[in-house]
This record gives sequence, C-alpha cells and structure tokens, in this order.
Amino acid sequence: MQTIISNNDYSFKDLKGLFYVLIVITIGLSSCRNDRYFEGMTELSYSVDTLRFDTVFTELGSATRFVKVFNTESENILINNISLEKGAQSFFRMNVDGASGKTIDEVVIAPRDSLYIFVEVTIDPNNPLSVSPFIIEDKILLNINGSEQQVYLEAWGQNANYIPSKNAPGAITLLPCTNGETIWNDPKPYVIYGILFIDDCKLTIAPGTRIYVHGGVVSSDDLGVYNDGLLLFGENGSINAIGTVQDTIVFQGDRLEAPFQDDSGQWQGLRFLSQSRGNFIDHTTIKNSIFGLWLDSLAVAKVEHTKIYNTSSVGVVNLHAEMTMNNSLIHSNGSHAVQCTYGGDYTFDYCTIASYGNDKEAIRLDNYLCRDAFCFEVSANPLSISMTNTIIAGSQSDEIFMDDITDGAPGMYNYSFRNTIVRVDTLLESGGFTNFFENCIDCIDLNTADNDTLFVDIDNEDYHLDTMSVAETRALPITSLSDDLDGKVRDSATPDIGCYEFQQ
Repeated sequence: MQTIISNNDYSFKDLKGLFYVLIVITIGLSSCRNDRYFEGMTELSYSVDTLRFDTVFTELGSATRFVKVFNTESENILINNISLEKGAQSFFRMNVDGASGKTIDEVVIAPRDSLYIFVEVTIDPNNPLSVSPFIIEDKILLNINGSEQQVYLEAWGQNANYIPSKNAPGAITLLPCTNGETIWNDPKPYVIYGILFIDDCKLTIAPGTRIYVHGGVVSSDDLGVYNDGLLLFGENGSINAIGTVQDTIVFQGDRLEAPFQDDSGQWQGLRFLSQSRGNFIDHTTIKNSIFGLWLDSLAVAKVEHTKIYNTSSVGVVNLHAEMTMNNSLIHSNGSHAVQCTYGGDYTFDYCTIASYGNDKEAIRLDNYLCRDAFCFEVSANPLSISMTNTIIAGSQSDEIFMDDITDGAPGMYNYSFRNTIVRVDTLLESGGFTNFFENCIDCIDLNTADNDTLFVDIDNEDYHLDTMSVAETRALPITSLSDDLDGKVRDSATPDIGCYEFQQ
C-alpha cells in the first residue's frame, strides 16, 4: 500500500526545526574553513627575480610574460597589495589570478600553493625617446605584513642594437670579435646594458654613430654597490672612434627626456686598463657620465677634436698613463677637469679646460699614488707634461694643483707650459713651485692680466672665444695642427689659444 505525503502534512513547527538544523550545519562548515593568515615576516619564492621582455620591437607590438609566486609556509599568506611601482605612468599591465589593473589588493595564496602574475607590455618604437625610451624599467611591488618584496621588469622600447640583449644590469659581457676587429657602423643607435668588456679586439666606430649607455646603481654580492654602464678596454683591447665635424660620434646616457639632458653621472664612462694601447678618439662627444676617459697604468690614447663634459667626477683621469690631446674641450665636471696622477707622459695642445662652479682646480698634476687611506705608504713615478696653446680657466684663484712627492728629485717632475692661459695664486707661494713661470713661457695669468675676458657665454656653456678674448692671436703656431674643434682653419701666423679659433 503506497503512502502519499502532501505538503499539508508539514507543520510550521517541523519547518522551524529544519531551518534550525540548516543553520547549525552552516555554522559548523564555516568553523572548519581556515581564515587564518601567516602573521610573521616571510619571503615568498619567485620563479624569476627579473621579468624580461627581450624582444627588440621594430613595430607596434605587445608581449606577455608571467612570474609564478610560491607560498612555502603552512598557512595562508595574505598579500595586502600588488602594484606597479610607476603606477599609471607604467608601460606594463598586470593580471593576477583573473584580476587586472595597476594595483590589486588582498590576494591570498593557500599553504604550499602558488599564483601567477601575468604582465603585458605594449611598445611603439616609432614614438620619440621621451615617450618610449630605449630601456623600459619598472617593478612589481608586493606588500606582505608591512614588508615589501619586488620583481624587476625590463623591456626594450626602441629599434636599436642592444649589447648585450638579455643580460642583467651589472653583468660583464665580452664583446664578440671577428678577425681581431668589431665595427659599429649601423645607422641605428647602439645601447650598452651593463659592463661591456673589449679585449683581444679593436672596436672601430664609424662617423655619426651614437652610443647610449644604460647606467644605474647595482648591488652585487661580489662587488658590493657600484654604478653600472661602462665600456672597459683590456690590455689587448682598443678603440678606434673616428668621427667628422658633420658626423660626430656620441657617447652618453640613455635617458633622453628633457630633465636628463644635462644630468651628470648617468653611466660610468670609458676606462682603459693597464697597457691598453692603440686607442684613437677623434671628433667624439662623451657626456653625462661619472668620468669621461680613464687611463690606467701604461695605457696609451690619442684624443683629438673631442668634447668631454657634464661628468659628476673627473673629466679625464690619467693614472701613470700616456695621453696626447689636442683641439679638445673639457668642461662642467664635478671634480677636476683633468687629473694626471702617479706620473705619466702627457701632451695637451690647443685645448680648453674650463672649471666653473665647483671647488676643484681645473687640473691636478702629481707623481705619486697612496697605497693606504692615510697615504703612509706611497709609490712614485716620473711625471712629464707639456701644455701648449691651452686655456686652463675657472672660477677660483688657483686652477692648477701641482704636487711633487719627491721634493724636486731629478727627472721625477717635469712640466712645460707654452703660450697657455692659466690662473694661479697660492701655487706660487709654496710647495716648490715659486718658479712656475720659468716653466710657463709666454703664458697669461688671468689673475694679473689687464683683460680676463675669454668666452662667449660661460653660463650657457659656449666656450668659443669672445670678440675681446685675451686668447686671440696669442698662440704659438703648430704646423701639424691646422684646424680647430669646429674644423675651422687656424691662422698660420697668429693663431688663437684654446680649442676654438676666433671667427669674425
């Protein structure tokens, strides 16, 4: 016999009891769920520490990469916030487990579990560098229990020759070389990322080539904290950079936005290690670095028609080296414009060395090297320097610093200045250089000259000679140097002192 139960057989009392049971079950289930989060300091684990978009974009395009984030704890981890450091200005976009945006809040990773952060970048290499720079950087910031962790983002933003294309900042990369020479003559610019080491190779750079060096501060377990962006020439490495007046070779930082145009210290500079020889630089500009050129012991270089400026430290460093420089301009340096230390052999002809706006002399000349912090242990080498038709000027009463550790020992400190403009004061009073002008023939001391006018406009870094410049017609003719920094022909009988011949 079948029993039929209708809805009428349920009383209100029965329904109330059933509802009570459901509430109890729901509460029980909720109490079983783990809403506790790890509260201490923890380090998430990441599949990569730097997410690189190493495609060189030749047209408008997008690329997507991902980083996997691991929770190695036995409890839930609440990531309070995941964001892009540059926020709305970032080139990158994120998606975290389906949620998109520049900032994503309250993301939970279960114990022994992981999540994916997808990152996309869209780049138009035809945009100007102020909109789409060569190297685009950002960070993913993860805030966990008040501490911040980060993943670096890198992308290439312009159609250029990236050297190297995939190495991290601070990495030292050996320049590939075929038959002893590598030639840079591509009309596209060259972008140096990290430290480029040139050895067993001559780097030849064609006229008009532009080299942009990506700098920045790097932290290394082996080297500590140091500045990135360096061209480093070994004992068997050399440079042959020969530009022209119309097609100058340029070395500079890769930040070309307006605020960085005159910003010094963006990258390290060009350094030549001990015994690097055969280096020739002509019609070249080196700017916005920490130093311009640095020659170590017994390195040799010839520099012509070159500008070195906007360095945060010394413009040219010579450490027991050999350098010939003519028709060149060094200015706007954070320290000395030229420092020849620990001896060496140097010739400067028709140069302008200007040091305005800092408390260091334009040039420093010494013949020793301190081997400890207090200079108790000292090594000395002979110094020989010749300066002809050169301007050494600045805003201080002394723009030449000279120091002979050997107190006049024969052959250890030899200097000769001819038809050179100087500014000296206390140098003549002590330190063994009271007879300075016996070795400075037909020189002009701006401190005692009736006319101290030199340049067109120092404030705007125009170091061409003023109409009333004291440097006009006062040079000693050098037949082998017939033009100036601008390629203008010098007067054969009465040329002008400095890197520029006055042009009416």
